[in-house]
Amino acid sequence: MKVETSVCAPLSGIRAAGELGLSRGEFARAVQLGLVRPGPRSAGGAVRFSRAELDRVRAGEGFPRELRARIETTAGADAGARVLEVGPSRFTRLARCGHLTPVGYRINRYRAVVWLYLAAELREFAVREPGLLSGAAPPEDRELMAAGADLRPRRWRERHVGLLLRRTADPWSRAAVLASVLPEEEVRAAVPDPAERIVLAALAPPPPYGHPRVPAAEAVARRLLLAEPPEEVRGYRAGLDSALAGARGQSNSTGERGPT
Repeated sequence: MKVETSVCAPLSGIRAAGELGLSRGEFARAVQLGLVRPGPRSAGGAVRFSRAELDRVRAGEGFPRELRARIETTAGADAGARVLEVGPSRFTRLARCGHLTPVGYRINRYRAVVWLYLAAELREFAVREPGLLSGAAPPEDRELMAAGADLRPRRWRERHVGLLLRRTADPWSRAAVLASVLPEEEVRAAVPDPAERIVLAALAPPPPYGHPRVPAAEAVARRLLLAEPPEEVRGYRAGLDSALAGARGQSNSTGERGPT
């Protein structure tokens, strides 16, 4: 009986990654993209993974080759340009103008942001938009570049928030995701009740995998987590207001504040 319990017990992320033959970074990316689904958290709050989920992933067609192909990333303009077979300056322009969406980031030793892209998405883009890989930039891109626009942080936040929202149906947890990308003054305006703000803070998602811990680099990366353009802030604020309405309705029906 004890052996059976051990075999069926949920696994830690490190153990689950090992059983799938993935590095820690590869496994984190697979979880981020929803390709490996986490189970309920342990009593201590750690994410756990069921053996049934690992079996499902292993049973996928072409495992592990296909899984690795879906989570393969390129870092920076030089590597991304090689995938698209264009020059680094064109790649940077395509990314800054919002044609390419980063999947992650890291901060280098010079405290500069190095954006990560899914290699598979870059290859799909090359097939889908061959006209953007050569010739003059379209008028919209020229306007954006003349204005000094850089849509990479915003596009990354859209993806990050969307992936987090897909992983939960609980209205308080969804509200916490949306609050996590808003400036503090916006959260206070939307959530005047300090007790509700405590709930949202407790449910806030952790920084994404690869977020630096060194203070100087962390300060750079922290700015990427918060919405900045006014129209982006308004969009997340509207989403937070909607999520809070559902969360408060849930609390009124159950008599409890927080996820049920």
